[in-house]
Amino acid sequence: MKLTALSAVVFASLAGGAIAQTADQDLIEQGKYIATMGDCAACHTQPRGAGKPYAGGYAIASPLGTIWSTNITPSRQYGIGTYTEQDFSDAVRKGVLKDGTHLYPAMPYDAYAGITDADMKALYAYFMHGVDPVDEPPAQVTELPFPFNLRFSMAAWNLLYVRGNPFTPDAGLNAQENRGKYIVDTLGHCASCHSPRGLLMGSVSGQYLRGGSVGPWYAPDITGDPVHGIGSWANEEIATYLKTGRAEGKAQAAGPMAEAVEHSFQHMADDDLGAIAAYLKTVNAPAAASASPAASRTDMGQPVDVEPGIRGLFPENAHDSLKTGAELYSGYCASCHQPNGAGSRNQAYPSLFHNSVTGAASATNLIATILYGVDREAGGDHVLMPHFNTGSYVAVLTDQEIADISNFVMETYGNPNAAKVTTADVQVVRNGGPVPFLAKVQPHIPALMATGGVAAVVVLAGVILLVRRRRIA
Repeated sequence: MKLTALSAVVFASLAGGAIAQTADQDLIEQGKYIATMGDCAACHTQPRGAGKPYAGGYAIASPLGTIWSTNITPSRQYGIGTYTEQDFSDAVRKGVLKDGTHLYPAMPYDAYAGITDADMKALYAYFMHGVDPVDEPPAQVTELPFPFNLRFSMAAWNLLYVRGNPFTPDAGLNAQENRGKYIVDTLGHCASCHSPRGLLMGSVSGQYLRGGSVGPWYAPDITGDPVHGIGSWANEEIATYLKTGRAEGKAQAAGPMAEAVEHSFQHMADDDLGAIAAYLKTVNAPAAASASPAASRTDMGQPVDVEPGIRGLFPENAHDSLKTGAELYSGYCASCHQPNGAGSRNQAYPSLFHNSVTGAASATNLIATILYGVDREAGGDHVLMPHFNTGSYVAVLTDQEIADISNFVMETYGNPNAAKVTTADVQVVRNGGPVPFLAKVQPHIPALMATGGVAAVVVLAGVILLVRRRRIA
């Protein structure tokens, strides 16, 4: 009897341990999925095998200088191995490390502040028990110029722009839409790119998901507005775009969006992609009766054959004969996008009409595509368009040539109102995009402080903070 009882106790103990182990593994797997939704690998892992998972060392180009991502493996010396769950939560939600150091908002903790407690617990379990520690010192550390190197100043920025409360469902949305809102606003941190930034580089109030600059690229309006946003897209088209980086006859993902597709969206469950689509269609969606009949950016343009107008103008042995936009297009673009701009039959080379880039109100993304190309992997397909910037293996195009191609493409296949590209516009994109206010004034800040101007800055910051707090209240 004693042996039987002991055996029962041992069996119960072993069974309980197995159940606990399974529960822990389930939590880790849940955390892995949340990390994927949060796109953590995109910044904390060097691309395509250049570094170990989550070991950091990825250069994030910001207008204020290069920010190097950190090691977030459970390494006790170089990573987050000594972090408690509360330490981890403070870093992710508040942007404050265990030693009190403030993170820069290149880490989207202003969005991650809304992560639920349950998801945060799973995320912590994954990074502590599902990720291999990397015990290697960082090759580079972030060193921004004065005064941005004073990380404690981020505390004031956080008071202005960071909300510390986990997500709560919106009573005006159904369950699917609320799930989409949670992903969009927190883990997906979509507003970090798709909302404009103000003077202090915080999101502009009232312009939620209306589009914003991301370095040399422009993240377009993704609200339910049928003209300016994606309100004319079917939910299935939005989900397909997120999954593959392509919505045929509408858009192709490039730049930062291609990275998001590659590292995050393509790995999400179809239900979650559907939830994102359902929610986005509710944002700024007009009533059906007042919907504008104007064409959206994905409806503009038509096929036009470039060849008849330029064929036979030059002898076969002519050199440097590509002078006009049409001639440059024929020489550098038509071999893939076809002489009529229709792209290939399977749309691996996309059409240039009915295209969100060429139908946009600005040629920014067209210029960026020419300068930086397209490189994304999704669903086993590697989509590659060569760039025409310095170091190109195809051709290095001048600012004037890119301006001429851009104007021809916009005028012929897209939005002719945007066919006003100058060499100065190309130079801005080539140099990394528009320079924000803080970057412009940075060289003058030491002189301003030397003349006592810092007091004015402090007073101004105090006024801004007071106004912001009253608005919140």
